[in-house]
Amino acid sequence: MQVRDFMIHQVVTVKQSTTIKELISILETNRIGSVPVVDDKENLIGIISDGDIVRFLSPHKEKIYLSYYISYVDEAEKIEDVLREKMNTTIENIMVKKNIKTLAPDDDFESAIREISNHHFKKIPVVNGAGRVIGIISRGDIIHNLSKTIFDDITPTHP
Repeated sequence: MQVRDFMIHQVVTVKQSTTIKELISILETNRIGSVPVVDDKENLIGIISDGDIVRFLSPHKEKIYLSYYISYVDEAEKIEDVLREKMNTTIENIMVKKNIKTLAPDDDFESAIREISNHHFKKIPVVNGAGRVIGIISRGDIIHNLSKTIFDDITPTHP
């Protein structure tokens, strides 16, 4: 079985100009945790997840600055202030851009399992030879496919 046989074909993608606020809405509306970031030709240029958003929006604890002549304390940030300040930030600077693992539609099922398990990814984009995103594989897709394989191979015997 090849990746094309069980990948999700209707992939939600975003552009690097997408704001955090827009991204949160897209993830929530589609009930997904990450999306590939593509350019105008649908070529993969990055990936961004709900974890990237949480880390970016996490308020900082108070900081103490000490120097020879002066010391001061920055107050801990409040989530309301962080949200007000960062919601219109584009995802360009927080998306993952390097070492993005992908699969090809002709890769086999074992390759998909290996990539997801070796790198602890939740999802992996599927790209064609031109680098365009044409699908996505998730852990859930792997489990669903394993379930079909296991239970389709078991045939009940009747006396």
